[in-house]
Amino acid sequence: MKVLVSNDDGIHAPGIQALSNALAEFYEVLTVAPDRNCSGASNSLTLTNPLRVQRLSNQRVSVNGTPTDCVHLAIRELCDGEPDMVVSGINAGANLGDDTLYSGTVAAATEGRFLGLPAIAISLVGSKLVHYDSAATYACKIVKALREHPIDKDQILNVNVPDLPIAEIKGIKVTRLGARHKAEGMIRTQDPAGREIFWLGPPGEEQDASEGTDFDAVANGYVSVTPLTVDLTAFEQISKLQDWIEKI
Repeated sequence: MKVLVSNDDGIHAPGIQALSNALAEFYEVLTVAPDRNCSGASNSLTLTNPLRVQRLSNQRVSVNGTPTDCVHLAIRELCDGEPDMVVSGINAGANLGDDTLYSGTVAAATEGRFLGLPAIAISLVGSKLVHYDSAATYACKIVKALREHPIDKDQILNVNVPDLPIAEIKGIKVTRLGARHKAEGMIRTQDPAGREIFWLGPPGEEQDASEGTDFDAVANGYVSVTPLTVDLTAFEQISKLQDWIEKI
């Protein structure tokens, strides 16, 4: 089986190296990732500049683009035959709840699914971020399961692994996305020349971290696996919206 690996932390990040090495024990792996950190890039594409490729080895390629660019370019141009699956990660930090909307890690998996391939996004959750081997182990387990038992084609799996030794992880829970409070405000400061600049403030605190959410599972030592639908249509709202439109 051929696996395409990407991420949003960049080609040199420890997470993608751990993931690629672990998967390479079982599968043929091609790693194509941004040449820099692109965290928060979401599903953005580079439209006004050319993409440039640097081949670091036969199986490792960096691209001066976003995670979505990397997966799209790899599948269309760089892979020797279409891969069987896209695995994105291991992200250095959580992709829980609302984070998934902004995540380049999740976006790389989403692009794989847009192009017709099974896809997984995997992240390591914690403050120290040292147990990438634990996340890589669970990535291999889930890849094997997804290969043997495919899921619906409109889904990707968003996996968050607590930053614990493998022996301390309690198992896997299937979860829904939790939610955060509104993000804090911008941080206003000055550059060395005295010019005003702004930094994005920290994310909001957990708002819905109740039982059944991804937040709750990871906090209690479980791997969280959340199915995400690629089709964003709110189907249950269509009839209500039709009634509302008729009142205009």
